[in-house]
Amino acid sequence: MAEGRLVSGVKLPWFAPTPPTADECVIPRLLDRYAAETPGKVFIRYETGETWTWAETRRKALETAAALQARGVKKGDIVAAWAPNSAALVRSWFGANYAGAALAPINTSFRGKLLEHAIGKTGARLLIVHPDLVGRLEGLSLGAVEGLILTGEATGQVNLGVAVEPATALAGDAAAYARVESDPWDSPVIIFTSGTTGPSKAVLTSYVQEWTTGKVTYGYMHGGDRMLVNLPMFHVGGIAAITAAVACGGSVALFEAFDTRRFWDVIRETESTVCSGLIGALTAFLMKEPPRPDDRDNPLRMVTLAPITEDTVALAERFGFDYISGFNMTEVSGPLICAVNETVMRSCGRAREGMECRIVDAFDNEVPHGEPGELVIRADSPWTLSHGYLGDPEATAEAWRNGWFHTGDLMRRDAEGCFFFIDRKKDAIRRRGENMSSLEIEIEVCGHPAVREAAAYGVDLPGGEQEVMVAVAPVAGATIDPRELVEYLIPRMTHFMVPRYVRIEAELPKTPTNKIQKTGLRAEGITAETFDREAAGLTVRRQKLSTA
Repeated sequence: MAEGRLVSGVKLPWFAPTPPTADECVIPRLLDRYAAETPGKVFIRYETGETWTWAETRRKALETAAALQARGVKKGDIVAAWAPNSAALVRSWFGANYAGAALAPINTSFRGKLLEHAIGKTGARLLIVHPDLVGRLEGLSLGAVEGLILTGEATGQVNLGVAVEPATALAGDAAAYARVESDPWDSPVIIFTSGTTGPSKAVLTSYVQEWTTGKVTYGYMHGGDRMLVNLPMFHVGGIAAITAAVACGGSVALFEAFDTRRFWDVIRETESTVCSGLIGALTAFLMKEPPRPDDRDNPLRMVTLAPITEDTVALAERFGFDYISGFNMTEVSGPLICAVNETVMRSCGRAREGMECRIVDAFDNEVPHGEPGELVIRADSPWTLSHGYLGDPEATAEAWRNGWFHTGDLMRRDAEGCFFFIDRKKDAIRRRGENMSSLEIEIEVCGHPAVREAAAYGVDLPGGEQEVMVAVAPVAGATIDPRELVEYLIPRMTHFMVPRYVRIEAELPKTPTNKIQKTGLRAEGITAETFDREAAGLTVRRQKLSTA
C-alpha cells in the first residue's frame, strides 16, 4: 500500500495517485475475480432484504449481458435506465458493462422536457424503466429508443409506440454471452449533472475515473466493510461508492434514499460500517433527532460527508464515528481532500496528490489568497477526469478551456492551502455593483430559530438589476413571519445582503441527493404571495460614517 501524503498533518494511507490497471478498475474483471475467490460471500444486500453473493451477482450480470447482446447492444453503446436504486438497476449496470456498453441512469425525478432531453441525449435504443414511471413518458419524444424493458409488473396499459418487454427480458441465457473486453478508459456509466442551475449535461466517465473517485472518497473501505449506499445511482456519489466496494471486495447495503428517522436503525440492521455520504442538511436533520441512550451502539466507523460544520463535529462525537470530507463533482475525481476528522469549518480540503487546483478570475488569472474566484483543475493523469459532455462539444470546450477544467464553483483559498466553497457561479447574486454569496445569506437566514432550510437567489428586475430573494421552510410546528425574519436579519447582515423578498414554503424543492433545486424557484420569480420588505416599509441603508 502506498504511503500516501500528509494532509493537514494526517496520513491518508489509502490514497495513491497511480492509475490502476484494467484488472484493478474494470468492473467485469473485478466481478470475475471475487466470484472466483469468494463466491459465497455476500456482495450486496438490498432494501427488500434480498442478498446476492459475488457468484450470484456475476451470474445475473452475465444473464443481463446476454439479454442485451440479443437485442443488439454492442461495445461502445449506451443503455439508458430510469429506475430507483434496486436489484434491477444493479444488474442493468453490470450487465451493460459485461456487454461493453455504458449505462446511463436517469434521475427519477425528471419529467416533461427535462426527461425528454435526457433520454434523447443518451442516443440509447433501449430504455430500462420502472413501471411506475412509464406514464411520464406519454406524449414525449423517446429519441432513438426502440424498446422498453420494465423492471417490474406493468401497472397499466403501455402505449408508447415502441416494443415493451417484461422484467424477465433482463435475464437471458448466460451460456449465450459473447465475451467483451473493456479497457480502463472505456465508459462504465454516463452520469447526468444535477441540473440545479440549468439543463443537465451527460458526463462521459471512464472506469479509471470512477475507480479514482471511489479510491479518494471511500478508499478507507476494505474487504471486511459494508457500505451503506443511500445516494442514488444516477449520482456520482452512489456510483463511486459501489465502485469502491467492488474494487476492494467489500459489500454494499443498497437503499433507495436517505431516511432521517430510520438512518441509525438501517445502519444497525444492515451492519454497515461505512457510509456513502451525509450531504448538506442531512447532518443537521440527524442532529435534531432526540438523543437515545444507544446512540453509540452502532457499527459505523467512517463516513464521507460535506460540508464540515459544528453539526458535523457534534454528530461524529455523539455517535462515535470518524469522518472525512472533501470536494468532488461528476466531471472530476476528488481533487480536494480533508484530513480525517478535520475541524477547519467549511473547508473543502487541500489539493490532493496528482491534482493542481487554482482560483482564477474571469480571465483565468490566479487571484491572491483570500480573494474569491473560480476553481479550476488539471490532473497529472488527465484520464482520471471526465473526457467531456456527451453530444455537447460547445459545453465541453467551455468547461475544458486553456488546459484547465472550469468547475463553475466560486471558492477562496487561504495561505495554508485550504479551499473554501463560496457559491456556484450561477448562484452568485449581484446587486447594485455588489457581488454576494447565496451560501452566506442562507447561513444567516438558517440562524433564525423557526427556519429549517433556506434558498437564496437573485431575481431580475427591469433595467438589469437584481434583488435578493430567500425561500424558507419552517421547522416542524413553527411558523415564519416574513417581516419578523427580515427584522431579525437586518442587524446581522451587510446591508446589501438583506433579502428584499421572502417566500414561505412547506418544503423547498430538492434533487434526489437533497440539494435544493433553485432553478424552478428562480423561474417562478416574484409571486402574489411573496413578501416585499420595501412595500412593507422596511428599508435597509448603508451606515453613513462621519468625516471626523
